Amino acid sequence: MSSISTQTEEREPGLLHRSLIERPQKVVSGSGIYLTLADGSRILDGCCGAAVSVIGHGNKQVQDAIMQQYLNVEYVHTMAYTTSSAEELADALTELSRPFGLTKAYFVCSGSEAMDAAMKLARQYHFENGQPQRRNFVARRQAYHGNTIGAMSVSSNLPRKIPYDGALTLDNVSFVSPAYAYRGQRDSETEEQYAARLVQELDDEFQQLGPETVVAFVAETVGGATAACITPPKGYFEGVRKVCDRYGILLVLDEVMCGSGRTGTYFAFEREGDVRPDLVTLGKGLGGGYAPIAGVLISEKVVNVLKRGTASFVHGHTYQAHPACCAAGLAVQQVIKREDLVAKCLSKGAFLESRLRSTLGGAKHVGEIRGRGLFLGIEFVQDRASKQPFKPAVKFASRMQEAAHSRGLAVYPGSGTVDGVNGDHVILAPPLTISEEELEEVVRLLKMAYDAVEEALVV
Repeated sequence: MSSISTQTEEREPGLLHRSLIERPQKVVSGSGIYLTLADGSRILDGCCGAAVSVIGHGNKQVQDAIMQQYLNVEYVHTMAYTTSSAEELADALTELSRPFGLTKAYFVCSGSEAMDAAMKLARQYHFENGQPQRRNFVARRQAYHGNTIGAMSVSSNLPRKIPYDGALTLDNVSFVSPAYAYRGQRDSETEEQYAARLVQELDDEFQQLGPETVVAFVAETVGGATAACITPPKGYFEGVRKVCDRYGILLVLDEVMCGSGRTGTYFAFEREGDVRPDLVTLGKGLGGGYAPIAGVLISEKVVNVLKRGTASFVHGHTYQAHPACCAAGLAVQQVIKREDLVAKCLSKGAFLESRLRSTLGGAKHVGEIRGRGLFLGIEFVQDRASKQPFKPAVKFASRMQEAAHSRGLAVYPGSGTVDGVNGDHVILAPPLTISEEELEEVVRLLKMAYDAVEEALVV
């Protein structure tokens, strides 16, 4: 059983799939942590697509909430109207974010849109604050923030960017090193020294650009799909916050993938000390896959400047704060709160990480197991001692994904982990509702897949 098929004898589909050659398997139903395919086989959803389905599949409370919203009203235009689902979702999120100074929420349909909105908010903040010369953004290499023009411009996921680079991307974005200890921390450095060096590199970049020209620094709190769940060293984001404050530069944290409880705290930045970001993007776990919804949480500092100026955000979407999407998001957040899933994610994540380390930690081609909560990445290498990655032609991550899927486990593969070209990884990000017994099954199936790939591998 493969997650893709080359069904050459079937009619050419009208739908443009991600591949024009290989077709994805058709899913006919989902329940809990399992997906059922058209051929009747069941797949344990060990990655929730791209860390999306935080409460699993087929939750009736969420389904009922969506249907009730459709019965009430299916759509309103936010220039003139609002709905209780949008207002209540914003209240639920800002109740969590207000202690960190984030007092407003803005809802869109995807993480890419959320990042573009955050970039616009950051620019408008400076524009209305009498600093129109601020036009530069600084981001990190080996990061992904979305596919729209602004979000793609601050991203450095090369395979998704190269066809458009220089033609559609912005020319006012520069990049610094990622917080990627496995590849970047020197043997002679402590964790704190590594963090200080990264912060100094950021300060140096600000100085080179002219700090008075910089709009914002954009970063994933915990790295996502590009470099597989890389976590920041202790003190890094506190240092980043101080440097940004020194020059009046805004801090934008991307938690589309790592937020909404995925790492064991509702916001991933909560474990980073006194950070208090100016803007935070949320997405995948916000709607849990039940509806396309993402958002931006906005600091009171930014809101107050806009309020004193134009008193509006110069931006808008036809489907922003869509009633049914907000109803879905609200119901998902209610499930997370009622079932205490964030705290459970922390303990279950520790259990899964421990089991992965004991089962795969010493494997020939496992370089590092890393991450937080139920957001864990495994980086594969050809040689553990030198950390040399496989050649791209080996397609180790793709082999792992196919081997796992054929055994009934979905994982999220990635390549170009190291530099956009070299490196392989898979991500595990199961529903927060998963049990320890089911996590054991994830590890068992993943080990079987790894053993099969290692045995078949010819380097």
